[in-house]
Amino acid sequence: MHPPTRTTADLSGYPDLVVIYLGMRMNSLRGLKTMISFGPKIRAAVAERPDGLLLHENLVFSAFPPHAGMRQYWRDFDSLERWARSLPHQEWWQQFLRNRGGTGFWHETYFRGGQVESVFIDMPPLGLTRFAPVEPARGSLFSARRRLGLSTSDETPSAVAEDELYR
Repeated sequence: MHPPTRTTADLSGYPDLVVIYLGMRMNSLRGLKTMISFGPKIRAAVAERPDGLLLHENLVFSAFPPHAGMRQYWRDFDSLERWARSLPHQEWWQQFLRNRGGTGFWHETYFRGGQVESVFIDMPPLGLTRFAPVEPARGSLFSARRRLGLSTSDETPSAVAEDELYR
């Protein structure tokens, strides 16, 4: 018998690496149509090779209820945030927040420096919310940048302003 082949990733060239897991879960029958409609949009966006996106992988979390998502590796948070706040993602996010189409959405973002941030929209307890206290994602917790405690002086406006979302 030979010893196992063990390898690891040398991340020294990626000091600001960000890994984000995103998921969409069907909460009602019409959610299946919503979920299916996002597939081609996401594939097209990834094919455009957004600046800073190092790798995109599709994931299936469960078959019933349907719950699919992705894992993305980004060079740094600024690249991820810049893409998230520009078209086409900005438009998708605006539409989703106004009409979730029978689905729930979540993301958990992990930073090489140790920070973690997340948001869960119309989701049952999952991931971090299964063991950590849950707080409303409002005010200082409204955006990823704010949840991380980063400067908001150069923050690109959110796709939907907090006061507009909660009218």
